[in-house]
Amino acid sequence: QVQLLESGGGLVQAGGSLRLSCAASGSIFSTGAMRWYRQAAGKQRELVAAISSGSTNYADSVKGRFTISRDYAKNTVYLQMDSLKPEDTAVYYCNQDLIVRGRAALQPYWGQGAQVTVSS
Repeated sequence: QVQLLESGGGLVQAGGSLRLSCAASGSIFSTGAMRWYRQAAGKQRELVAAISSGSTNYADSVKGRFTISRDYAKNTVYLQMDSLKPEDTAVYYCNQDLIVRGRAALQPYWGQGAQVTVSS
């Protein structure tokens, strides 16, 4: 019923920029918070950035370099990543809290993941 499709990952040199997008489609009635997580090889998944009702939060490791934003009309969340470092290399996952038509509660949905590789 609901699908989150990520795009924008790739290979970039240190200091470069990438922009990730995550678009939700399907029978969506309403949206809640949206988040980006990442998981590096051999490490646990970590929260990178979150946006909810206009407020944003960032992991200390990305503050000042990453910017999360959303387009309510398109049910899309973005992650602008600037001044990328090799330690930002990971698979990035989007997460959206959505209310599906016919249901009453917010439920979390996940994107398929996008590989971001930063070379030194």
